[in-house]
Amino acid sequence: MKTTYPVLLTRTENCILVEVPDFDILTEGTDYTNAIEMARDAIGLTGISMEDHKEPIPSPSALTDISAGSGTFSKDGDTIVNLIDIDFSIYRRKLDNRTVRKNVSLPSWLNYEAECAGINVSRVLQEALMNTLGVSR
Repeated sequence: MKTTYPVLLTRTENCILVEVPDFDILTEGTDYTNAIEMARDAIGLTGISMEDHKEPIPSPSALTDISAGSGTFSKDGDTIVNLIDIDFSIYRRKLDNRTVRKNVSLPSWLNYEAECAGINVSRVLQEALMNTLGVSR
């Protein structure tokens, strides 16, 4: 699910303060590039955590509904409104590389043939699932 969320970026003397109103997230970055990365990371982590807890992910506010002067940090420096794009499914794949153990039942003769051929059954299963689902690493 790819979407775009408005964020407020406030430049101070030392950093860029970030507010993501749709998620009630506050973070910061060393410069605009880092602040955008931090915002995307915070949105991604919050969104996949919400998915894991079966909570609905908020819909993005319209850019016109966000005012630079209404943010938490608006009195701390110059604030601009920016958009951050995020694809939660890609973000999840990027972060979630842990291995999950599954038991698979195979006919004994097929297991024997795979072992004789030196085939990694786990890898073949992963490749078949990715192909069937139309996803990649």
